[in-house]
Amino acid sequence: MPDLTHQGKVALITGASRGIGLAVAAELVSRGARVCITARKPESLEAAVESLGGGAFAIGVPGRADDPDHQDAAVAATMAEFGRIDYLVNNAGINPHYGPLLTIEPSAASKCVDVNCLAPLAWIHRVHEAWMAEHGGGVVNISSIAGLRPAANIGFYGATKAMLGYLTQQLALELSPRVRVNAVAPGIVKTDFASALFEGREQEVVAAYPLGRLGVSSDVAEAVSFLLSDASSWMTGQVVILDGGFTLRGLE
Repeated sequence: MPDLTHQGKVALITGASRGIGLAVAAELVSRGARVCITARKPESLEAAVESLGGGAFAIGVPGRADDPDHQDAAVAATMAEFGRIDYLVNNAGINPHYGPLLTIEPSAASKCVDVNCLAPLAWIHRVHEAWMAEHGGGVVNISSIAGLRPAANIGFYGATKAMLGYLTQQLALELSPRVRVNAVAPGIVKTDFASALFEGREQEVVAAYPLGRLGVSSDVAEAVSFLLSDASSWMTGQVVILDGGFTLRGLE
């Protein structure tokens, strides 16, 4: 039988005080892992740690995902507390611009690249040096179907997710065979982050989804858990689409 447990494993999950990141942390903890979660706000991070069962199961390190000092601190804290980092989930992401591509301010574009592309690369570099280069491990990047095809008003966000998909494939090649690197590309998931895409018109949005609903955080969490588990041991460099069939429709 495929092994879907994570007993004895340790995960570092960025942007995990709520939404998809917290759901991933909860799923991994429920299957035996311990986690370090990060987020910008200390108060919400502390509450998230408590929701995961407290210090026996989770620690939190506050900071900005694209801050090198924060990255160093989180990796060091995880190694000091748990002694290993088997998994990395790059969930932190931003979309500072909503509108046509040519209207984005250069500063917003730079910040989006920093958080959505360069930060995941930096996190992978750090956990690789700290543990995975010698012991192996698994990485999952949280992408988006916006990185696979044009999407109204979130074009630059989609461009950064396209880059993240490419980085996933390149790193899967470069870090094999010891480290597997995959990504998930969700459609609209009902989180605060994505609320502008469906609030006030959910049924209209749902009509484009063949499975008849939007995603929820647990949909993504379960897929991430699978990609980190031994059940997917022959998968690397894949961007797994989780979209309720949305992209099956083509350009209608």
